Formats: sequence, structure tokens, C-alpha cells
Amino acid sequence: MKIAIIYDCLYPVNAGGGERVYRRMAELLVDRGHSVDYLTRRQWAEGDAPDTSFSLVPVWSGEIYDSSGGRRPPAAAGFASAVFRELRRRRGDYDLVIVSALPVLNVFAARAATLGTRTRLVSDWLEVWTWRKWREYSGAVVGTVASVLQWLALRLTADATVNSSFTRTRLRRYRRRLDPIVLGLLDLATPVAGPVRVVKPGRVLFAGRHIPDKQLTVLPAAIVAAHRIDPTVHAVVVGAGPETGALREAIEVEGAGDLFDIRGRVDDGELEQLFAESAALVNPSRREGFGLVVAEAAAVGTPSVVVAGDDNAAVDLLVPGVNGFVAADTGARSLGGAIADAVAGGAGLRESTKKWFETARASQNLSRSVDELLGRYDSSAR
Repeated sequence: MKIAIIYDCLYPVNAGGGERVYRRMAELLVDRGHSVDYLTRRQWAEGDAPDTSFSLVPVWSGEIYDSSGGRRPPAAAGFASAVFRELRRRRGDYDLVIVSALPVLNVFAARAATLGTRTRLVSDWLEVWTWRKWREYSGAVVGTVASVLQWLALRLTADATVNSSFTRTRLRRYRRRLDPIVLGLLDLATPVAGPVRVVKPGRVLFAGRHIPDKQLTVLPAAIVAAHRIDPTVHAVVVGAGPETGALREAIEVEGAGDLFDIRGRVDDGELEQLFAESAALVNPSRREGFGLVVAEAAAVGTPSVVVAGDDNAAVDLLVPGVNGFVAADTGARSLGGAIADAVAGGAGLRESTKKWFETARASQNLSRSVDELLGRYDSSAR
């Protein structure tokens, strides 16, 4: 088949979870003998495109995030318009189009361009937000418009995939009869062979973008609280973003400078070592479509601490006491206590974390999900 995948970011140029999902999906489809075009935005110089087994089709270029790390509506509209033009130009060429619903305008563009053709359209939902979450993220006016557009896009969706059971449940509140495929994503993380490594005593790792939804500024008070319970506790923070300065200010307010090592962006080798050697991963995010960072930690036997929340699908990956802990809230007592519990779990918790990952990965993998998606296409094409 001739297949298009549509997303405005590409791994490893961009390092988020969605980027990893779509790139791996493209590779798996190529492995199965299909021809894949990846429609995205150009983020590289002419002649310096990343090496891929699929065809890169840059349709637009520009900055998609504002200064606070949120997506810019004009950029979403610009990319969607470019997608429409490209699919219209190639009208009827594709057997299957897989379009990311982030941003949601992509779905309208792909639907309009392929209407009346034999092309099968599948929308992939990294997340589905409530009206309240949209207003919180984008403000009253833009958030309300975005919420309505999400509702309309779901009404236009005949076939869908989602990144978690959490998102599947939320999607079906809007489309009860829709039966989306839940993509298994645990094989995006690579397990280590043999016993788990010896960790750095008390080291707690945060890895991710420094944006408001990650709630980085709650970490200093929580680390101080955990340090009072276990004096070995300290934190390493990797990544960068608009909240880095706010994190440094919070560290200063708590007098926690000796307990934090902020390293910024690191290469893959250093990040893998940090995952493997940390006693625990802490991810206080209020919003996760899946929580790939939890899987990456579990792959090397590192337990995680996450925070309960209405928009946090990462909670579904945690079995308390088996591969980490779920803090009830971001308060220093709750989050700090969960961090201390994860550090105190020691070798026993690391072994159970690794076993959890190995068992879950056998059934929750993207390779199996791609086969399910292709099976649905074959059934509908008959």
C-alpha cells in the first residue's frame, strides 16, 4: 500500500513521545512492505534531512510553540493548510492516511482533501481534552473554539487510534460507538539484558520538557521533604524549556541548591545512563497522553513516581509498590513521601519494576498494534 503519516514533528529532531510513536509506526509499515510518506515540517537545512527508511515530505516550515511552550494557533492553521494542499495535489494516491489529531486542524485538512476518494483515513489521538482543560491551556475564547473543533473532528472520525486506554475511555465519551485501537507503546523503550544496574544512592531523575504542565516548580519542596526522610535523596533534572527559570527560582526559595543538578539537554547516551543509575524517576506532570518516560525508566528497572490527575494517563502505567508510586497530589508531603518510598524500595522494587515491564511489553507493543490496524484496513477493503 501507499501510506501517508501526518505530524508536524519528527524524531530525533524533536524528542517527544508522539514523535517517537509516528516514526516507529512508519518504520514498522515499511518493514511490512508498504511505501510510506511522512508529511511534516522542515526543520533542517537543504540536503541535511534525517536518515529514514521512509520518505520525508516537508510541507511547511515555522515555529509551532510560543514562549510558554504552548502551541501557536497560526502555526497549526499554517501546517493544516499545507497538508490540505499536499493531499489535494496527491489526491487518490494514498490507500491509507494516518493523521495526528495534534493539532486537531490536521484532521479537518486530511478529511477535506481525501473526501470522495478511496483513501482510508485514520486519526490518531495522542490526547483528548475536556472543555475545562482547553480553556485552561488556551484561554476562554481560543480554548472554547478548540474544544468545539475537537468535538467536530471526533464526529468526522470513522477510524481512530489512541495512545492509552485512558484516552480511549475519554474519546468514547464523545463517540460512544467508536472503537479506537489502543496502540501498544512499551516497545518504544529498550529493556536491558541481565540484572539491573547498581544505582546512585538517593538520585531522583526528572527528564522532559520544562513547560507548565510538567509542574516542575513543585519539585524543590518535594525533594526537600524526601531529603528529610532520607538524607541521600537529591535530584538531577534534564531537559529545557520556558519553566527552567521558574524551577531555579523555586530551588532558591526552598534553599535546595545543594540537592539539585540541572543539566539541560543531554545526548542519548548520557540520558540512558541517567535512567539506569537513578534510584527513581519523578514525573509530577498534570497531563500525559501515555507517559513514555515511565516506560523508559521501567525498561532499565527504575521505578517511577507520578501524580494523580484527571488528564494524566501515566497513572495507568503504575502498579503501586510494584513499579513505583502514585502521589495523591503535588504537595510536598504527598509527593515527597512517594519519592522517599520509591528510593527506599531498593533492589527489590527495581527487580519488580523490570519484571513488570518485560511482562507488559510482550502484549503492549506497537508492532502488534500496526498489524491490528492493517487487519482492519484489509477487512474494510474487501
